[in-house]
Amino acid sequence: MGCDYYHIPPGELGQGSRLPLKVLGSSGEVFYELALDMIREIESGNAAGRHTVLICPVGPVGQYPIFARLVNERRLSLERCWFINMDEYLTDDDEWIDEADPLSFRGFMAREVYGRIDPELLMPPEQRVFPDPHDPGCIERLVGELGGVDACFGGIGITGHLAFNEPVDGMGDEEFSRLPTRVVDIRPETRATNCAADLGGALEAMPRRAITIGMCDILGARKIRLGVFRGWHRAVCRRAAYGTPTADFPVTLAQAHPDALLYVNDVAAGTPF
Repeated sequence: MGCDYYHIPPGELGQGSRLPLKVLGSSGEVFYELALDMIREIESGNAAGRHTVLICPVGPVGQYPIFARLVNERRLSLERCWFINMDEYLTDDDEWIDEADPLSFRGFMAREVYGRIDPELLMPPEQRVFPDPHDPGCIERLVGELGGVDACFGGIGITGHLAFNEPVDGMGDEEFSRLPTRVVDIRPETRATNCAADLGGALEAMPRRAITIGMCDILGARKIRLGVFRGWHRAVCRRAAYGTPTADFPVTLAQAHPDALLYVNDVAAGTPF
């Protein structure tokens, strides 16, 4: 195949990589590092008397129980914190899916993040932001008003996508890197992968549309922290770290970021074949 990086053994993973990565043990270690990074960003902002702006995913999600516990234990105020979620599934009519839908990212954040943090520590509801299919430009306006994003957290999808920024046929790297928040079709590969993880393989029940923040917001964040932990991430993390930068595998564009880091668990560190 000409992709020698797929054969890098776990003990050598990260050596000479274009995207820095840290090989850890179990998935719990990956989630703990992501949670600690979130905590440190907020503590730093609070200590400086400024707000903290984080782009947050729903996938991975294992960091959130740890994050909520640490917030409560440390009595860490989120009053100055803004959480901007990466994306949300849409109906075929380009409306948010119902918050009660088990696939809803809005529902997940309400239940499993904001619902687990002591109310007196939470940020106001207007600082818990999702991209809106009726006003996609609100994310870029908000980021501009807030002076940028302190840190973007996320995972990597099967097509190399960050959020739902999947490859666009014929689009060059610079144009792709400038993509704003927008409504998108979800590629078949991603629908199949996500339905296997979230719907027991019920492909016909998987949404076909989503709203996603743009690559401009992700790459414009002052820090990028990513985590991978599944078996199929073995190939994905190697291409992300060693592959040629290209919009055909969007995460490779993060190789040029000044402060990006990929956490890899013991499963994803294994050789793909």
